[in-house]
Order: sequence, then C-alpha cells, then structure tokens
Amino acid sequence: MLCKNITTQLNKQLNLEFFSSYLYLSMSAWCTKNGYNGSANWFMIQHEEERLHAFKIYDYMLDQGSEIDLLEMKRPKIKYTSLLECFDQALIHEQKMTTSLNKILDIALKEKDHASYGFLQWFVTEQIEEESSVSEIISKLKLVGDGNGMFMVDTQLSERVMTTTR
Repeated sequence: MLCKNITTQLNKQLNLEFFSSYLYLSMSAWCTKNGYNGSANWFMIQHEEERLHAFKIYDYMLDQGSEIDLLEMKRPKIKYTSLLECFDQALIHEQKMTTSLNKILDIALKEKDHASYGFLQWFVTEQIEEESSVSEIISKLKLVGDGNGMFMVDTQLSERVMTTTR
C-alpha cells in the first residue's frame, strides 16, 4: 500500500497525464484544421502515448491497493497562432510534467518508497525523450521558417508511428 502523500501525488500526476492526452488531442485538431496533417499525426500519437502513461500510473496505483481519485480537468487551449506556437507550448507542458515527476520522486525518496521510486524511473527516462523530441522539432521549425521548409518538416512528422504499449 502506498502512503497517503504518494497516493495524493500520483493521483495528481494521473490527472496531468490525462490532461496531456487531452491537450495533444486539441493540438492535433488545430493542426488538422490548419492543414498541418503531419503535425496532426504527431500530436495524435502523442495524445495516445500520454493516455497510456496515465493508465500505467492507474494500474500501478491499483496494484498497490491505492484509491484512484479522478480529479477535475481544465480545458486545454484550442487556438494557436502558428505551428511553432503549438510545439513551443508542448515543450513548456513537457517541462511542467518533468517538474511534477521530479517532485514525486523526491517525496518517494523521503518516504523511502523504493517501489514507487523505481516505478517512476521509467517516466523520468520518457521525459528526457519527450523534451528532446519536441525541442528538435522546434529547432527545425525555426530553421526553415514559413514556406516550403515548413511543408517538409510537417511531412516528416507524418512518418511517426505509435510504438508505446500499456
């Protein structure tokens, strides 16, 4: 059984993971509406990955005999001024997720909850990948600017396929 503090924090993280899924679904819809079909694909896959991350926490909490508390979720932003803004916001969000996970890891260490600490290491590694991936896309978008280069980057993003499993 998880201690109360870890249970509270994992429920908050569960909410953040579901919100991430919702946010990326919103970004995918904006991209589709604005003709960025490759980016829409990228964000749709990101949406699915985040949903799977939420269920990873959900399953862990249930396996540990903890209570799931589905918290209220805020509405994600649905309008953006550019594709670059979408990815900038995605990076800011991923950095927020990293900060949240690090907070839970600190609590797990303080509580000597080695099982949760070990479990959360997967998420730490995943966050390194998430931030790096989005940062790389932002760099490409800044490099090419508007026009044909933007089309090429968007086309490259259409090649992303789902690889994560629950």
